[in-house]
Amino acid sequence: MSERITPAMVTSATLNNLNSSLAAMERTSAELSSGTTILEPSDNPYGASQVIDLESQLEGLSSYESDAQNGISWENTASSAMSSIGHAVQRVRELLVQGANGTYNQSDLETMALQVEQLAESIKQDADTQYAGQYVFSGTATTTPPYEQGANDEYKGNAETISRAVGPGASVTITTNISTLLGNGEAAEDGKLLDTLRTIAKNMRGGTVEDREALGSTDLQKIDGNIETLTQLQAVAGSATDQLQTALTRNEDLQTTITGALANLDDTNIAEASIAYANEQAAYEAALRAGATIVQESLLNFLQ
Repeated sequence: MSERITPAMVTSATLNNLNSSLAAMERTSAELSSGTTILEPSDNPYGASQVIDLESQLEGLSSYESDAQNGISWENTASSAMSSIGHAVQRVRELLVQGANGTYNQSDLETMALQVEQLAESIKQDADTQYAGQYVFSGTATTTPPYEQGANDEYKGNAETISRAVGPGASVTITTNISTLLGNGEAAEDGKLLDTLRTIAKNMRGGTVEDREALGSTDLQKIDGNIETLTQLQAVAGSATDQLQTALTRNEDLQTTITGALANLDDTNIAEASIAYANEQAAYEAALRAGATIVQESLLNFLQ
């Protein structure tokens, strides 16, 4: 016995086909608008887990990138300040050589001593340089200026280190312990830069033969030693900047690789999806027209 095909069955089948065509079109539209092929985890459970993992890696790399960029800016700020200190120290050395050659009178030496003291203050101002509201030469005491202006040359920071994470288990130290260069002044008698500058000014004002001899001997030796210390600090800062830049470049390469993997895994092929959407839209509209004809004929048969 053959099964009778009723108008209701024809209508139901037509509606099912229309709904399937509409669902396919809506799916392709969603892929085009979102730019992704995995709209829900159930679409591709394994692919969805890979997307989550890759996005987590990108988030971590973004954090490392931010730290590396911050570290580079920090080191550039510190290097700029040390360069300024270097210019000031070189000027002091020029005055020291002039004062030691015996051609200047005491009044001239008094003027030179004043210049040295002014340069000492400018050096302490450079030591108080800040980046993003933090003192770069204070160790971890970043809210405390390392040096006060005036006669007090005591270092106010600490010797603790600051680092920036640049990868899993990898970090770069960005701290410059400026007290190894500037020291704690004449009272400490530590032979470091501020002690040297105060001693130079004192000997320029002294006026004795011994004071003049000291300018061209012990004072000159001390300033040259201080310059060498400054050069070493600048080299360390430069090395840290290189490490940070290398880490940043590596990080950017990894981000590019992972972004490409994500694109291959989840990004919508716009050209293919657009063609598919156009075909699905045409098929849906054709199905609508055919369905309308079938339903109308069924209704007429029913009325007859």
